[in-house]
Amino acid sequence: MATAKIGDNISFKREGKSYEGIVTVVRENSVIVKYGHNKEKDEPITTIVNHKNYKITKST
Repeated sequence: MATAKIGDNISFKREGKSYEGIVTVVRENSVIVKYGHNKEKDEPITTIVNHKNYKITKST
């Protein structure tokens, strides 16, 4: 399995729903992903995804 790089688009599942996002940080066991924008707080929605739990959809 390939590890994502910064800027890669990945898909992952959370609570039974599928999401797509852009990798912003790569860590040893996981990546931090921006997958939306909160209009009320005017800030990005981010989450941490383990390397085992995503698929790269578009590589940079």
